[in-house]
Amino acid sequence: MEKEKNVFKLFTRYSGKATTEISHSEDPNFRPNKLSFKERWRKYGVFYLMLLPAIIFFLLFSYWPMTGIVLAFREFSFTSGMYGDEWAGLDYFKDFFADRETGMYLRNTLIISLIKLFLYLPFPILLALMLNEIKQARLRSLYQSISYLPYFISWVVVVGIVNRLLAPDTGLINVLLRDLNLSDGSKFWMMDTQFFYPAVFMSYLWKNIGWDSIIYFAAIMGISPSLYEAAAIDGASRLKQTRFVTLPGIRGTIMILFILSLGGILTAGFDQIYLMQNPGNYTVSETIDTYIVKTGLEQAKYGPATAVGLMQGVAGLVLTVIANKVADKYGDNAVW
Repeated sequence: MEKEKNVFKLFTRYSGKATTEISHSEDPNFRPNKLSFKERWRKYGVFYLMLLPAIIFFLLFSYWPMTGIVLAFREFSFTSGMYGDEWAGLDYFKDFFADRETGMYLRNTLIISLIKLFLYLPFPILLALMLNEIKQARLRSLYQSISYLPYFISWVVVVGIVNRLLAPDTGLINVLLRDLNLSDGSKFWMMDTQFFYPAVFMSYLWKNIGWDSIIYFAAIMGISPSLYEAAAIDGASRLKQTRFVTLPGIRGTIMILFILSLGGILTAGFDQIYLMQNPGNYTVSETIDTYIVKTGLEQAKYGPATAVGLMQGVAGLVLTVIANKVADKYGDNAVW
């Protein structure tokens, strides 16, 4: 009898322990004891080793170069090393805002950035909506591939094509205008200040519209087909389905991409602008990016260039945080 009692106690103890373990595993608030470093390494060591190259890459090429920001407050010389010699304080910032051409840099940068941010924004969305209306999958894939192929072409090649099309006398545009007796075909389009911003917009649109539409198209594919079926039963046409189902369905994606784009409001795009710049359109093409490169690399004034670049980053960060706070307060489409 005593033996049976002992067996019953053992059974009760281990069954209770097993029941507790099962209930703990089912409890979402249950947290196991922290593993020691050796236990974690023994269990996840392979994954840590896989992650190591990425960590080294970001440390070397993303975080360590950020320490050079100190040059915005120090005087650089080639004998002092990367971090400068004596403290310059806020002199570089004062000199930049005292420059009489600073207003031109800011104006041109904001105009080009606003063109790329607001005027360009609807076009990838419209392309994604048009691709969504194509029912044949192969045909849709063909059009989509053709639209985003220019994204992989270098800006050097794109600007070269633009220059050839708009070249005086021999360019396609001037040849057509001469054949139509609309001009003598000798106009230097790329030196025309009034034509520069349209040329920037059109070349940027042609190069990026297909690639940027991929994200919006993926968001459209994530909308439940039952919503379209319900709208069709209620008598909604394709246009109304787009207005009341598709656009609200991708509103969150549009808002998130818009917030992220605000971070580059003072970055008009160096490659495109620098390659399209010439003495004739200098007054409308000189931006903060081109100023930084010319000052830092061509004139070897690393301190002033670093100071202006730091202001760019701070301004972009502030605008991004403000836009995210507004989106978080008035909707559910905030980034964080």
